[in-house]
Amino acid sequence: MPENATRRPLSDGAAGAPARRGRPAGDREAKRAELLKAAASVIAREGYANTSLRKVAQRAGCTTGAVTYYFANKEELVTALAESRFDSFDAMLAPGRPRPDIRAILERWLSRTTDDPEFWPVMSQLLAHARYEPAFAAAIERRYARHRDALAALLTTGQAQGTVRDDIPADLLADQLAAIGDGWMMMFPIEPTRFTASRVQTLLDAAITLISPPPGARHTSGA
Repeated sequence: MPENATRRPLSDGAAGAPARRGRPAGDREAKRAELLKAAASVIAREGYANTSLRKVAQRAGCTTGAVTYYFANKEELVTALAESRFDSFDAMLAPGRPRPDIRAILERWLSRTTDDPEFWPVMSQLLAHARYEPAFAAAIERRYARHRDALAALLTTGQAQGTVRDDIPADLLADQLAAIGDGWMMMFPIEPTRFTASRVQTLLDAAITLISPPPGARHTSGA
């Protein structure tokens, strides 16, 4: 349950929104980013259930009132955090070359374990708890669907080029890859030593084998 019992839509200025305090000094977007970073640190260290606006404020070195100026309650804060995480997922899938490199996308996904050690622990917490807060769950569902659609579009291109198997619809392959990635994400915080560099490469090889055209398969998709 969010700390502020008064619910409101996630957009600013909605009817019934609690009154905002005076505008804090400084850049708004920079302060929001600072608070989201603090929230991620608290969730990674103490878990979603133990995260509160007060602890986020302490982590950011500000007052709870300063946090509530930007985020009315915990649900709004974690929704914004999840949105920022999905923004980075979308960036991974942004078209960069004529031939989609699925392996490179998966490598970038797995690199989160070293580039940002808090990324996967935080995302696994957010996904596990989203079902209990309707507005938060709706935001996760919307962004996850967009991410899968973008991945399916890349796989469709790969099918047309003959680099991805076309005997299984691209949207199903996207679901499979998303499930594989989610499985890695959920297990890494529990057994991080299992994800050695050599094992990561083996996992990538296996995932690519699953979506590659079977040996001897005839290419049936359009050029």
